[in-house]
Amino acid sequence: MVTLNDGMELLGAFSDANNVEEEVKTFRPDLILMDIEMLGRTGIEATALVKKTSPEANILILTVFDDSENVLNAIKAGASGYLLKKYIANRLFSAVEEILEGGAPMSPAVAKLVIQSMQKPLQSVNYGLTEREKDVLVSLSKGNSFKLIAADCKISIDTVRTHIKHIYEKLQVHCQTEAVSKAINEGLV
Repeated sequence: MVTLNDGMELLGAFSDANNVEEEVKTFRPDLILMDIEMLGRTGIEATALVKKTSPEANILILTVFDDSENVLNAIKAGASGYLLKKYIANRLFSAVEEILEGGAPMSPAVAKLVIQSMQKPLQSVNYGLTEREKDVLVSLSKGNSFKLIAADCKISIDTVRTHIKHIYEKLQVHCQTEAVSKAINEGLV
C-alpha cells in the first residue's frame, strides 16, 4: 500500500517491463520505481531502454539484490538511485524527493559497494576508440566547444557530433559530463 505525499501522483503500476518504452512515452513520468527481477525484461535492461528513449527520466531501483554486479550494472544503465527493499518503509519518500532534487539515493550497503568499486586500481581500457575519437575526447575534456574541436581536428561540426555519439556508445554513457568523467577516471585522457 502506498500513500502519496503532496504533489505526487501515481501514474501507473506494472508487473513487468515488456512495454516500458511505450508506457514511458504515454505517461511521461518524472520518476520510475523499478525492480530488477521481473518477468521478461530485467529492470536493468528496462532502465537502459528508458534512458535511451527518455534520457531525462529518473529511475530509482527498488530491489532485494545488493550484489556488486546488479548494483553497478543498474547504475551504468542509467539508474538515478538504488534502494534495497528492506529500507523502503524508512527511506522511500525521502529517496524520491532526493532524486527529484538531483540527488542519487542509495542504501548504505549499496553506497559502500559503489565506493569500493571506484577505489579499485584503474586499468586503462581503450573501449575500441579510434585515434580520432580519442582526439575529440581529449579536446572535449578540455572544455572545448564543438566548433573549436572541429577547427582543431580539421573536421566539420557534424563529424564532431558523429564522433561524440560513437564515444558515448563505446563508453556506455549518456552525456558529455559522464564521458569526460569516465575518460578522466579511467585514464583515457
